[in-house]
Amino acid sequence: MNLRPDLAVIARHVAPGSRVLDVGCGEGELMAVLQADKGCDARGMEIDPAAVARCVARGLSVVQGDADRDLADYPDGAFDYAILSQTLQTAARPDRMLDDLLRIGRRAFVSFPNFAYWRMRLGLLVGGRMPVTRHLPVSWYETQNIHHVTVEDFRDLLREMGVTVEQFWFFTGDSEIGGIKANWRAEHAVFQLSR
Repeated sequence: MNLRPDLAVIARHVAPGSRVLDVGCGEGELMAVLQADKGCDARGMEIDPAAVARCVARGLSVVQGDADRDLADYPDGAFDYAILSQTLQTAARPDRMLDDLLRIGRRAFVSFPNFAYWRMRLGLLVGGRMPVTRHLPVSWYETQNIHHVTVEDFRDLLREMGVTVEQFWFFTGDSEIGGIKANWRAEHAVFQLSR
């Protein structure tokens, strides 16, 4: 199965046989790969009932839930990894969601679109409107994004919270790029975190 670049890098770095919670799991693409290729005990949480139904139909263990409130129900240290892919920017309080991820998982993977990506900046500068891109494919009034996070904003938040960055990856399109000037050059980012 072809995974999005952020999900593929996460899948490569999850240890075989791990207990994994995929928050905002969508239709379960990452969970299916982790179970089939890594022998992981992968569980999911998804807010969209149609996506939950598709996951369950595929034999995946997914509950319908809102991560903004329902992560609080999970016990400390219940998972080896808690994963939040392309969902942080939709959280009411991203800082609290990160706290919960790192409370219930020994490690966390977080991926998000970088709103400081140069094409987004240029689109706003030249067009005077919020850009629509491949990773942000809907107009401003349709988007679920309520926080516009950049790579540097996220790094600042992690420093304030005392979170350890174990690894990071940056992508433009489907290609991984180096970390130099990632705030400008990266379309989206992935961070592996711990406390």
